Amino acid sequence: MKRIIYTRLDGGVSVVSPALDTDEGLAAAQAKLPADVINPKIVDFSVIPQDRTFRNAWRQNESLVQHDMPKCRDIWRGKLRELRRPKMAALDVAYMQADERGDTVEKARIAAEKQKLRDVTADPRIDAAVTPEALKAVMPVELT
Repeated sequence: MKRIIYTRLDGGVSVVSPALDTDEGLAAAQAKLPADVINPKIVDFSVIPQDRTFRNAWRQNESLVQHDMPKCRDIWRGKLRELRRPKMAALDVAYMQADERGDTVEKARIAAEKQKLRDVTADPRIDAAVTPEALKAVMPVELT
């Protein structure tokens, strides 16, 4: 199966799947590409990553679709922030309850837990990851 890939003006990669998997279908799809496409290429479906976790970090390298790892890291940090959000909210409630009770020991414990959650995006394994698969394996224990 063939696809058309191209770079958009914003630097992202678009993938076009022809309605018909024929030469005519491919030609019809090419004819409908926007005028501002950069470097359109006909490629085999196999060069397109199947895992879309880092879809917004795809970059075109001639006839290949590759991952921009700095952008992948930013996306992963965003994912970690999403995962920590409900945990932080629960700790906020617990902190307020401890404050109402005047429990300074509990407030200090909760504050330490919240700091651990804030620090998950600074995990050095994120910057050390050199592939999207290695990056997806970075899951701080605080979020499990």
